[in-house]
Amino acid sequence: MSDTFNPAIPTTSNDGKSIGRFGYRTPAEEVVTELGIDLSDRVAIITGASSGLGQETARVLALKGARIILAIRNLEAGQKVAQEIQQSTGNTKIEAMLVDLTSLKSIKEFADTFLAKRLPLNLLINNAGVMANPTRETTADGFEMQFGTNHLGHFYLTQLLTPALIAAAPSRVVAVSSLGHTFSPVVFDDINWEKSYDRWLAYGHSKTANALFALELNKRLSPKGVIAVSLHPGGAATNLSRHIPRDYAISQGWMNEDGTMNSVFKTVEQCSSTTVYCAIAPEVLEHGGAYFEDCNLGVPVPHASDPEAAAKLWEVSEKLISNALKR
Repeated sequence: MSDTFNPAIPTTSNDGKSIGRFGYRTPAEEVVTELGIDLSDRVAIITGASSGLGQETARVLALKGARIILAIRNLEAGQKVAQEIQQSTGNTKIEAMLVDLTSLKSIKEFADTFLAKRLPLNLLINNAGVMANPTRETTADGFEMQFGTNHLGHFYLTQLLTPALIAAAPSRVVAVSSLGHTFSPVVFDDINWEKSYDRWLAYGHSKTANALFALELNKRLSPKGVIAVSLHPGGAATNLSRHIPRDYAISQGWMNEDGTMNSVFKTVEQCSSTTVYCAIAPEVLEHGGAYFEDCNLGVPVPHASDPEAAAKLWEVSEKLISNALKR
């Protein structure tokens, strides 16, 4: 493993057009309160919803009555979170379902189980992710762990759930990307990082893939009433950063010597606001395929907004998954 790439403190690159009333420090609950939208007729699937941003996103959407499927890899933890959300919001329509995004088999089983319920799918929030695995690991299907989990797992899940999204149109797919997309384009000639592995470049590669996927998905599905957007939630201390040692975080300026986070970081409540905004704000419907930061339009770097790269990534992703399913 190489560690020659050192990422900067994750803040914001937002030079985009302001289209809303919310900003950098807005908590997610304020977004749903101000928008005042009744979600009691909406069904949302949120991956990685047993902790951190996913859990807070689920809680806040539940406050407005949405039916929430917590798509999680630890069913016991997910069921506990479901109970907590039910108790804190009074919304009993919260359910945990098992899905392991590192396994195509598990993803297919999850999708089949959900589709058998014959529920509409108004919101698919692809939130789960891994970050900066110190050494190169692979998924059950042989994909590099960050690319396999962050992109390919969600790509396959979204494909399988597309019939439900179309049936529920207008519907939305929200891809949680990251400012980390600036670290690397999608490296097509070493898509699984077999030649040389750098944990941060591999992370950036996967986060660029999230943005490109939303761009191409929107192109393909918006004529059918499904829009897709991507977003940078902001930096926060969550389980996503479990692979980052304390000393390393201090050396990068992310953490203070006393263990507190640099003030540039957001709280989990603030980090969840852009996801919630993208999921329900009416004005987002006018910006399918766009990249958001701080509840406003953001400006991704060119390699994360290239339509040709997005189309190529789609084709490569389909081929990778097809070949894996044949093995």
